[in-house]
Amino acid sequence: MVDTKTAVGQPERLQLLRVLGPAHIWALGVGIVLVGEYMGWNFAVGKGGMIAGLIACWVAGLLYTCVAMIDSEVTSTVAAAGGQYAQAKHIVGPLMAFNVGLFLVMAYTMLEAANAITIGFLLDTVAGMQGHTGLHQQPFIVLCVMFLAWLNYRGVLATLTFNLVITAVAFMAIIALFLSVQFGVSSVPLDFSAVTTDPMPYGWIGILASLHFGLWYYLGIEGTCQAAEEVRSPARSLPYGTMAGIMTLLIAATMTWYVCSGLIPWEYLGQAGTPLFDAARVTGNRGLMVLLFIGTMFSTLASANGCINDASRAWFSMGRDRYLPIWFGAVHPVYRTPYRSIIFLVPIALIFALGAPLDQVVTFSILSGLLGYTFMTFNMVMFRRKWPLDTIKRGYVHPMHPLPTIVLLILCATAYVAVFLGYGTQLIAMVSFYIIASLWFHFRRYRFVRRGDQFTMPWPRPEGY
Repeated sequence: MVDTKTAVGQPERLQLLRVLGPAHIWALGVGIVLVGEYMGWNFAVGKGGMIAGLIACWVAGLLYTCVAMIDSEVTSTVAAAGGQYAQAKHIVGPLMAFNVGLFLVMAYTMLEAANAITIGFLLDTVAGMQGHTGLHQQPFIVLCVMFLAWLNYRGVLATLTFNLVITAVAFMAIIALFLSVQFGVSSVPLDFSAVTTDPMPYGWIGILASLHFGLWYYLGIEGTCQAAEEVRSPARSLPYGTMAGIMTLLIAATMTWYVCSGLIPWEYLGQAGTPLFDAARVTGNRGLMVLLFIGTMFSTLASANGCINDASRAWFSMGRDRYLPIWFGAVHPVYRTPYRSIIFLVPIALIFALGAPLDQVVTFSILSGLLGYTFMTFNMVMFRRKWPLDTIKRGYVHPMHPLPTIVLLILCATAYVAVFLGYGTQLIAMVSFYIIASLWFHFRRYRFVRRGDQFTMPWPRPEGY
């Protein structure tokens, strides 16, 4: 859509295209997250053992179910690019919006870097299996990020249609491995003896510590909100796509834990780089190995692809609203994509992908996500208080309010403790970074923000104002 009321001498203001449906939202949410079943989650097993890994899986699943319900209600009502950033802008205020925008960009950019690292590691592993050792991973990491950035540059419909196909293949690969093992295809039987002989090797503190990486099963499902301005029917597509996505991930996460814990000793599983692919190798079935290699590749590509989409939308929205230089708020005249934001974030992702270890990158992404989830608890309470149910039309109303908000806040607080146990330095560094960024925004950038242009929703005056 083109705004014809432009000032003389200024370029026409282009907007993003509304071309997506519920399946694309599902593909965006699950595509970003499904890589968490293929790598990263298993570090939770290393922290506390098999039972700790399962508890972390389900507790994190409860946390993200609350996230999905809250996001579905607010974003189906605040249907604007930027997701949680747009929510904060309308409901809380500019400083919170700026921080939430940074949370989103950092979480997705770090996740994108982790995906690129995994692709390089997987290719190196497969090359080693064929007798070709010493593969240089860096060119493949760069090629992956550059290709997906180009795909995002060319258009959102093609980007998320690509995600839909490869995400479906990666999800079916998990199901195929689960069923194959259940019906005796594996040459190695499932063995859960460690559950009875040594169920909690590090006690309850191990279970708490494991929650840190349990979040990796689902991290990024909230990214469905970033497409709010590009769906044909936000009130229908966003809730359906998001809730279907979290149900898909809960099933995939449980099956992943079951197969990997049954085939791989927990001591090795807790440090494996590609646990599902390793589980397929243990079966001795070449067909399963090929399938899970493809599934791992597709899941990492889908995740990195979705991360570029989401991070660029958040950055674009902040530029459009002058929270960042307005140069970032440009839309491509042909492809209708936030092309400058896409290009700008590519080198940032590559710096971390080429220069940081996987567990550190994963931790940075998780911490940024946790800060965003903590914001959602206060945001939801303020949203219901300012605009009660009968004052504005909502696309979805999540049940049992405020119980999901309370549960989410408690689980977030628990997760902070879990992260601090193993990565306290990173936690302090990330919080310090956001404090410094907030000071920069308050003293240097806030004067460029046009407060009158921030509130774009046709809502009545808030209750009490």
